[in-house]
Amino acid sequence: MTTSNMSPENTDFTASVSLSNKEARRLALTAQGFAPTEPRRKRHDKRHLEAVIGKVGLLQIDSVNVLARAHYLPLFSRLGPYSTDVLDKAAFAPEKLSAAKKSKQLFEYWAHEASLLPFEVQPLLRWRMERAQEGQGVWKHIAQFARKNPDMIASVLAQVKERGPIKVSDLEEKKAQAGKKRETAWWGWDEYKRIMEWLFWTGQVTAAGRQNFERLYDVPERVLPDSVIATPTPSEAEAQRGLLRIAAQSLGIASEPDLRDYFRLSAVDSKRRVAELVEAGELIPAKVEGWEQPAFLHPSFSELDALPKRINSRALLSPFDSLVWDRPRTERLFGFRYRLEIYTPEAKRQHGYYVLPFLLGDKLVARVDLKADRKSSCLKVQASHAEPRVKKGAVAKALYQELRSMADWLNLEGMEIRDRGDLARALLDVAGAAAS
Repeated sequence: MTTSNMSPENTDFTASVSLSNKEARRLALTAQGFAPTEPRRKRHDKRHLEAVIGKVGLLQIDSVNVLARAHYLPLFSRLGPYSTDVLDKAAFAPEKLSAAKKSKQLFEYWAHEASLLPFEVQPLLRWRMERAQEGQGVWKHIAQFARKNPDMIASVLAQVKERGPIKVSDLEEKKAQAGKKRETAWWGWDEYKRIMEWLFWTGQVTAAGRQNFERLYDVPERVLPDSVIATPTPSEAEAQRGLLRIAAQSLGIASEPDLRDYFRLSAVDSKRRVAELVEAGELIPAKVEGWEQPAFLHPSFSELDALPKRINSRALLSPFDSLVWDRPRTERLFGFRYRLEIYTPEAKRQHGYYVLPFLLGDKLVARVDLKADRKSSCLKVQASHAEPRVKKGAVAKALYQELRSMADWLNLEGMEIRDRGDLARALLDVAGAAAS
């Protein structure tokens, strides 16, 4: 295969590979871990976690908990029911905080939004921490506050060094002001939360774990492995190429904006680095049926004949799953227009509040609005919609099986299916037959 002789600023790539849309879909699903070579297991350990992380590169964190925290769902989608303790021990507070450095496998930082990542990625993100020190790439209100309050920042950092792991609520100033009305910022953040977020963004502190989803902060030297701390900091260009290599491996086939979005790089940086990777033969220019933009193939997938001829997946996908978080790419690959409607007024929602796409085979065939009602121990299917031209009976049967699996995984005893959406009646019929 040939590569293009391009300058870093030239984006007129000549494709050396052509793929049908179906081939691109199979490639993307394989890259994302949806082409398993063995049946789902009943028990999982850190090896299975590592295998999934090796495919997806990172797990996005989100605070919405209407069903389950976002970072838990991608593992369920790929492994089936698993013990969330496997991820908790790898990413958050272990039973003994003093054991954090030995048991943790993942760290938190801003990658594709707030994310959990393997330790070895940390050096590739130090340029982002350095830019944050200059006020670049960090939320404006935090950068402005940091510039105006260096003494407060120094005081908080000193406490973390002395007392970490520590929560914002454990800071001496915070405890002294308990019950008093204080200045608050966006999302109700007070000045101490802003300080800690600044220190986190600039890499001066990191997350040692979480308790009740609240971060425990500590200095990197007490959390990250010694080998990571000792790793030389790569140049910005090399670090960005490293991130794009991960993105390309995880996506399989992607446009430059797709690659850019994985770690939220700027367009200027991404275009230069992609051109450099093409020149080095680390990305293969490609053309995908129906795509207007040039595509890039990761070399590990260059033998298209080696791809699975059939994808036998069945998965409910989090709105924050790396297979679908890039909505334009999802539409190009699957013909599936997907929008998260959490912030849409209820009367204007088309499909529901927390809607999960349903993957069956190599297609996204339906979507369901789900809620885990923990008080009544019930998985509530608020609405269910089928995609055009699917066989609703077959889709409903497969979807019911996955919903039942999810309910069991979440330790919910019941399932309530609301008659809303064009798939609901078929789903209710399947549920009725299963109960009889």
